[in-house]
Amino acid sequence: MNIGEYSVRNPVISWLLVIILIGGGLWGFQGMGKLEDPAFTVKVAKVITYYPGASAQQVQDEVTYHIEEALQLMEQVKWIKKSISRPGMSDITVEFQDKYRGPDFPNIYDELRRKIADMQHELPPGAQAPIIVDSFADVYGIYVTLGGEGYSWRDLWDTADDLKKQLILVPGVRKIVIDGAQQEVAYLTISRARLGELGIPVERIASVLKSQNVVADAGNVAVGDEYLRIWPTGESSSVQSIGDVLIASDEKKLVRLSDIAEIQRAYQEVTGKYYYSDGRPALALGISLQAGQNVVAVGEAVDRRLAELQADVPIGMALSAVYDQPKEVDESVNGFIVSVGQAVVIVLVVLLLFMGLRVGLIIGATLLITVAGTLFIMALYGIELQRISLGALVIALGMLVDNAIVVAEGMLVRMNAGMKAPEAASEAVGKTIWALLGGTVIGILAFAGIGFSQDSTGEFAGSLFYVILISLSLSWITAISTTPLLCGLLLKPGEAGSEQQDAYSAAPFRIYRGLVSSALRLRWVTMGVVVGLFVLSLWGFGFVKQAFFPYSNTPLFFVDIWEPQGTDIRKTREDTLRVSEYLRGLEGVEQTTSVIGGPHQRFTLVYDAKEASPAYAQIIVRTDTRERIDAVWDQVDAFLKQELYWTDPILKRMMIGPGRDSKIEARFHGPDAAVLRELAGEAKAIMRAEPGTKEVRDDWREPVKVVRPIFNEQVGRQLGISREDLAAALQYAFEGTQAGLYRDGERLLPILLRAPEEERADVANIQDIQVWSPVLQKAVPVGQVVSGFETEWENQVIGGRDRMQTIIASCNPKGALAGPLFEQLRPQIEAIALPPGYSLSWGGEYEDQTKAQSSLLGALPPSFLIMILVSILLFGKLKQPLIIWLTVPLALVGITAGLLAVDAAFDFMSLLGALSLVGLLIKNAIVLIEEIDQQIETGKPPFPAILDSGVSRMRPVLLAAATTILGLIPLLPDVFFVNMAITMMAGLGFATVLTLVVVPTLYAILFRVRT
Repeated sequence: MNIGEYSVRNPVISWLLVIILIGGGLWGFQGMGKLEDPAFTVKVAKVITYYPGASAQQVQDEVTYHIEEALQLMEQVKWIKKSISRPGMSDITVEFQDKYRGPDFPNIYDELRRKIADMQHELPPGAQAPIIVDSFADVYGIYVTLGGEGYSWRDLWDTADDLKKQLILVPGVRKIVIDGAQQEVAYLTISRARLGELGIPVERIASVLKSQNVVADAGNVAVGDEYLRIWPTGESSSVQSIGDVLIASDEKKLVRLSDIAEIQRAYQEVTGKYYYSDGRPALALGISLQAGQNVVAVGEAVDRRLAELQADVPIGMALSAVYDQPKEVDESVNGFIVSVGQAVVIVLVVLLLFMGLRVGLIIGATLLITVAGTLFIMALYGIELQRISLGALVIALGMLVDNAIVVAEGMLVRMNAGMKAPEAASEAVGKTIWALLGGTVIGILAFAGIGFSQDSTGEFAGSLFYVILISLSLSWITAISTTPLLCGLLLKPGEAGSEQQDAYSAAPFRIYRGLVSSALRLRWVTMGVVVGLFVLSLWGFGFVKQAFFPYSNTPLFFVDIWEPQGTDIRKTREDTLRVSEYLRGLEGVEQTTSVIGGPHQRFTLVYDAKEASPAYAQIIVRTDTRERIDAVWDQVDAFLKQELYWTDPILKRMMIGPGRDSKIEARFHGPDAAVLRELAGEAKAIMRAEPGTKEVRDDWREPVKVVRPIFNEQVGRQLGISREDLAAALQYAFEGTQAGLYRDGERLLPILLRAPEEERADVANIQDIQVWSPVLQKAVPVGQVVSGFETEWENQVIGGRDRMQTIIASCNPKGALAGPLFEQLRPQIEAIALPPGYSLSWGGEYEDQTKAQSSLLGALPPSFLIMILVSILLFGKLKQPLIIWLTVPLALVGITAGLLAVDAAFDFMSLLGALSLVGLLIKNAIVLIEEIDQQIETGKPPFPAILDSGVSRMRPVLLAAATTILGLIPLLPDVFFVNMAITMMAGLGFATVLTLVVVPTLYAILFRVRT
């Protein structure tokens, strides 16, 4: 008694399984996590080290070099992805090996900190302790701005901080950050001439202020039975009270600071970052949610709490959502659920039309039970509902009915011939159980490459494999247990003794029988045509567009504005607000959110955050629909070229999956910066010469001017003035010198000493700046210790990669696809003559695609080997598996024809679709060849056995193909899955012909069957 017969004779166990799967599916769907995109581990960390006053080259030699050396001692490091040496700052990005996953990284980051701590003694004096940034996995899915007319930055901060304290208590919220806060400072503006008259050096004022506001422990004293703390007065109670501090002049007279200085509490004039929401000053709040949570439910809880807190928000302040992941997830999941529902309906309609009402209901019910069980197991193993897992369900729907169709078809034919349900189940399941299992295993293994790929792309799409694994495994279990049970309930035996052949007497079966008979008689002609089509498809595939990952459905795009290197952040802000204002005047633009001086918070995992720079700004533009983006894009692109022609903008869409700003990158490596710039210049010239390029640039950007006072060391020593004294005097004169801190509750305000506006506004006054001479005990003009001033050019950005100086020349295609343009540029750039010691490597989409495909294809040999072994074990022979595997490459005919017909691209998801075709094709071929072998074993002559087997398997094969092809229709409107759907639909259409015609023909050829 096999499982099929047992299910019919003992239905209690089968019904228990059905109840568990359906009940578990309902429970799982309600409680499982919901995301927009699947989570993947960002396997990078940054090491940022400040070295004030150093040039970019000094930072490269004295800081970056030593930190890179320490990083390479870690065995977990894959490579030093990028190093940027700027004046006063080293920024190193290190990437870890693909094999590590999220749980491994706390220990990796701990070791990283230990390695950096051990090497700090090698850093030069003046270099600050390195800062480790390991929060790349933090995604602030609820990303809002807080702004209001007439409110100060402090008002905004206080309100944002109050909201943060309350929202962090909402269950499911993990972390909240506030970005864009402006630093309050206490400015002490003192005339250089006045200080010179009084004989008071700036250093003396700074020393007094530092000691005045320091928290000092005065100890305790016993007074009777009490032990009292001693707390001296003298601290400044307000910024203005700093003016009461007394300073001693050279004449030993005490001067009140307020008599010689203008004291003001203000925001720092030149800050690091600004946010603007629709042109108004704002702060950004990023809310990160805990892993594994139902994002939609947490988002609703946050919204409810915000509504409750609205009364505490001052009138005129408002929160504006930049990106609301819970709402995006809700729309995405609901949209996909609709797609799943549509696919289910399509599959059921096909089954009802071609299998009849009762058999259609049986297979449809089995399908729904399998889907419910899949959701149940997904919830148990923590697989969230997101773009990939829901797409996998749609992809799997057609395949889920394959096994049930074969069993139901077998029982239908046998019961129509008069066989009782238990016996029909025993025979139908017994003859096909292992063939179905083998086909199911092979179908699962076809997706194994993505499941075991260690690349971030594989991790991103990995849930596709696991959902397919769960659903197909369940489809086999329900096919051999639930399907016989339902057939026994709903099908009635026919008259005993009726001929089985009568079930295949309809016209479609007779037409197909004649077609196969002709193919067998003209077998070499048949195979010649097939081989010719295959060769033609190989040639035609070269004309198929190549891509990596598509753009997102979200109606957002980015405008990155790059001013000339060295631009004041205030100029960057002015230009950015001008572009933002223009954008808001365009039809269809709903919102602009601007950040100046650095990137936005990471609100999706695939957001590519740039390094901070005063010359950089980014505007997030939200349109009313995704289709509106192109029109707005063209208008703002033209505006930037005409009105802000000196900027270097990049317009980019929001991506699905890993990506980067520049799709084509040529990286030159070598020791000399000047030579690297020349090589990059040649590459950029080649790129500009191609009409299909835009946004041509290099990552070192322009050299910038630097003022070099020529220090007269001889005079300086005579006056007791060092180079450091000169630098401090110059800093005080223009930027200001920090002299202690003023404590204001939880705030610490730097006290900055600076010269008046009229003295620091004009660089021509630089020779008149006063520098204190300890020998003369008075201030002398800088001109006495400086023999002249030179203006030089320096590299403000020096890039590196894996400890080699590296410059990246890059561009983007004017169209959507980078592949054709890359193929045009590649031979020209590779023809550039490289001096000894210099090399070229390719980055951009080519590198990402190569890494993703090599990781995926690297995982395929073991899975394909197992698939081959399974097919051999199923038959115990070699010829039958050989027939199956000879048909696999021929699916390329359908793929090429389909993609070229609709002008679609073969992207990463298309590659997965092509691999899935392997499993579908093999699975159908196994069932057909198994039937041929069984009929021959009963004594039937080979030629009629091939024809009868083909006819008996025609309906299951056609139905399996039809349900899969038509079930993919709901994915066609989705930009992420459309190319995959086209690949599978076209490929499977031709694969069905392969199974029904070519497999019997190959069988006849290899076994020398005579007609």
